[in-house]
Amino acid sequence: MPMALIELHNLQKTYRVYQKKEGLRASVKGLFKRTYKDVHAVKGIDLQVDQGEFVAFLGPNGAGKTTTLKLLSGVIHPTAGTASVMGHTPWQRENDYRRRFALVMGQKNQLWWDLPAQESFRLHQQIYGIETQQFNNTLDELTDLLGLRELLSQPVRELSLGERMKMELTAALLHRPEVLFLDEPTIGLDVIAQHNIQQFLKYYQQKRGITILLTSHYMKDVAALCKRVVIIADGRIQYDGSLSGIIDETTNRKLVTLQFADPITLQLLKSLERFGTIVQDEAPRVTLEVTRDDVPAMLTAILDAHDIDDLIVEEPPLEQVIADVFTRVTKSSLDARAENGDC
Repeated sequence: MPMALIELHNLQKTYRVYQKKEGLRASVKGLFKRTYKDVHAVKGIDLQVDQGEFVAFLGPNGAGKTTTLKLLSGVIHPTAGTASVMGHTPWQRENDYRRRFALVMGQKNQLWWDLPAQESFRLHQQIYGIETQQFNNTLDELTDLLGLRELLSQPVRELSLGERMKMELTAALLHRPEVLFLDEPTIGLDVIAQHNIQQFLKYYQQKRGITILLTSHYMKDVAALCKRVVIIADGRIQYDGSLSGIIDETTNRKLVTLQFADPITLQLLKSLERFGTIVQDEAPRVTLEVTRDDVPAMLTAILDAHDIDDLIVEEPPLEQVIADVFTRVTKSSLDARAENGDC
């Protein structure tokens, strides 16, 4: 039976933010009397992640994803609640814990900008006290998997964004962590670089059996890597389940693409509108959004009336499904605040 490596109970984080007012007079007044506002970044999270899981941690900007990862990595302290990662309380920052996890943030650099990456790797070896043979073996493995051997002696500033991210991952994995926190690891990368990072993470996680918590706005990362999805919005978990389950639970629509043998006329398009919403019309193909339960009857009627060369029935794109969830949760939160007089 899998063991829960990460356990969160009612985890909360509130920031006290200075409210600076406009104008010189207000600025001077603010020197003597300041107004603050409480920002509730995380509002009470309960979560368990088992050993060896690869979990997507999703949410809109400001939802609390990065704050949660910072709490789990011990960068910041919570306002309330508890967390345990591999039996450690992260914000106690015990050396034993820091040697067992790694944090990679797509918008932060841990490598020395003007030095070759191999110099930063040697520094990591000293920081983590990695035995020389293990260090060499791990570095050889990672550089071979990521295709970095020819780039180790090149200054980091001269590397492409994709190459730098591969170096960041290498640095994070040199001490062979048991838990890896990834915050937007493919942000800003082109399609090829994203794919390469995805394939590496998938292979390495399966080979090493490490536990990974991933935040990303690229749904292709999620679809390629994660079977379990946790959605956080407004500082709370809104969904925790399988990737396929979120589609079933949040939408009752299907996309039906029809390729007609006959020319598509205005009359044909109007006749299709009674079955659903036309979302794409590129002759000879038409794509409709149809209620899930109506798909069989719609296909029967269309196939009886028209010659169809090809048809595809599929779920809505994951990006659309997740965006709809974010929109619905955000609207619900704003409505609740309005009822409470908070906005």
